[in-house]
Amino acid sequence: MRLRDTFSLAMRSISANRLRAGLTIFIIAFGIMALVGILTAIDSIKSSIFNSFASMGANGFSIRNREQRIRIGGPGNATRGTTKKGKVRTSNQNKVITFQEAMAFKEKFAFPATVSVSFRAGGNMTVYKDEKKTNPTVQVVGGDENYLGLSNYELTAGRNFNKADIESGRNVAVLGSEVAKKLYGDHPERAINDNIRIGNVRYKVIGLLKEKGSSNMMSADNVVVTTVTSTRRVFNRPWASYQVNVNVNDVKQVDAAMGEATGVFRIIRKMDINEENNFYMSRSDSIAELLFRQLGTVTAGAALIGFITLFGSAIGLMNIMLVSVAERTREIGVNKALGATRPSIRQQFVWEAIIISVMGGALGVILGMLVGNVMSLLIGSSFVVPWLWICLGIGLCAMVGLISGIYPAIKASKLDPIVALRYE
Repeated sequence: MRLRDTFSLAMRSISANRLRAGLTIFIIAFGIMALVGILTAIDSIKSSIFNSFASMGANGFSIRNREQRIRIGGPGNATRGTTKKGKVRTSNQNKVITFQEAMAFKEKFAFPATVSVSFRAGGNMTVYKDEKKTNPTVQVVGGDENYLGLSNYELTAGRNFNKADIESGRNVAVLGSEVAKKLYGDHPERAINDNIRIGNVRYKVIGLLKEKGSSNMMSADNVVVTTVTSTRRVFNRPWASYQVNVNVNDVKQVDAAMGEATGVFRIIRKMDINEENNFYMSRSDSIAELLFRQLGTVTAGAALIGFITLFGSAIGLMNIMLVSVAERTREIGVNKALGATRPSIRQQFVWEAIIISVMGGALGVILGMLVGNVMSLLIGSSFVVPWLWICLGIGLCAMVGLISGIYPAIKASKLDPIVALRYE
């Protein structure tokens, strides 16, 4: 019997037992959907993280007073995104970076790089324009003339801060696209040279930011940027700590720049030679790498869940194929009496198992891809087609079908045709 004939018989057998085959297909599809869906969602998150942190570039680093921690999961699972911590006097731990220290570093750092000083005034602000107002979720950030460029913002209208804005500390602001749309509707350009209010302080709008959209996970469009000197005056707090961002001209010189920056900042903070740093540096891309490592653990867990589900599907498929052998004993006897050989009987049952598995896998891949991309819609990322997981899922299903079909196929091929014909 030719392979094409064996395949045709397998397809006819599946068609004749649609309910049983359909249930098996859906069991396998559910397992593959769980595997591909979770992994597709993780790929969407990774893509968004990559786009978010790629905007800062691999040639940048920041200086903070505290370790930057990334927490995924419960307590005790925080990941540090900083350099190694040494022994620091208790009185100096988490010592704030003052405005004077940040500006002194910007002036004294002679490395070929761009330096920006910024201060996060608050993340739960409400912005007013006459009777209109935003939700109390707006981030207010103080920055200098280099802040927008180093944060990968682009202006769609208006201008950036200039030297006079920074030195005078005048109340000027650049609006994120989300804030501008909320206050000015379909005509955000009307915001230029108009006045808005944050709390009791009025600001003159001098620029509008281009929408970042899917390139950022942290509501970068729901922001108002003003001058760092203005935020220092308006939002002055004793514990206020400023952040310094550095973008090196040549990515190969990042390590050298970080070494130079460490020396300069230690001098500015008047630290003893035997005292460990009481500030922390982190590369812009190191946070993304740490997040990827954390997501790798989640990916391994999701894969384990999927494989367990597939293992259960394999057991179910083998059981169904054994039942199919028992139900079709007489049919097998007739085929043998007409000249069907043991290999052809084995091939027929193996093909049935593989076809059912692959059909279930294909359905599961489609459903998993759709379910997984719900995450893409939620975080505003692009649609992800996980080719690796698609190929892996279908390949696993074919393997499951092959393994699950071998034993029932061998059992069917060993049936005595005389006994099989007498089977009721």
